[in-house]
Amino acid sequence: MDALRGLTLLLLCQSAGEALARLLSLPLPGPVLGLALLMVLLQWPPVRAPVEAAATPLLQHLSLLFVPVGVGVIAHLGLLTAYGPRMLLALLLSTWVGLLVTAWVLQRLWPPGPDDAQAAPAVRTTGGAAP
Repeated sequence: MDALRGLTLLLLCQSAGEALARLLSLPLPGPVLGLALLMVLLQWPPVRAPVEAAATPLLQHLSLLFVPVGVGVIAHLGLLTAYGPRMLLALLLSTWVGLLVTAWVLQRLWPPGPDDAQAAPAVRTTGGAAP
């Protein structure tokens, strides 16, 4: 019964996210809002146990959920051959841009640790000959 309650909670969170996204005309996808709502609800133990009971079997059979995607790719193989190189280029470029932006943001926001100060070379602010 816990698994059924957990699956109901998962679907309710997704539906609530979809409803919020549409009603408020938010630029976020509904499932993302539903996931954020689920993360908040998972802090409450009476919600955590049923969701875990529902999610465990789903995660154990996750590979089966990719079968429809594979069938869809095979069904539209003509589109993949026509647009494949452009899609691959867009995928590679967007991956690298995402990695670079993430690294840049982390460098700006992450506080330097004690090891970072020792590893960085000393900067001289006064002129003069090197020792």
